[in-house]
Amino acid sequence: MPALTPDDIHTATETLSRLTEYLHDAPNPAEALALVEPLLDEYTGIPVQLGDTLRALARAVLDHPNTPRTPETHLLIAELRTAAWEQTDQHTLHYVLDDLRTLLDNDSPNTPECS
Repeated sequence: MPALTPDDIHTATETLSRLTEYLHDAPNPAEALALVEPLLDEYTGIPVQLGDTLRALARAVLDHPNTPRTPETHLLIAELRTAAWEQTDQHTLHYVLDDLRTLLDNDSPNTPECS
């Protein structure tokens, strides 16, 4: 795999910004859900990936021989790890998309109303 650069990551965040702008334009809900769904995949979505990234950053910093071994360093590493768990806990957002899709499908204009 080629080495990542800050520009690669910037491109990813720009894509997210474009998605947000697009969603502000009130697209069709089914299309909006389809665009957001990969971001919230329970295995590969952003919450899981960001949690993994934060844990990997904590490990890389802590394992580096030039990292100072101070209480402040350990506190900051602990904060990264806590943030990682908080992000990973959001992996259940994919259920929200499932429920929203079901709600929209059941409430579509083609669905007969109950009498």
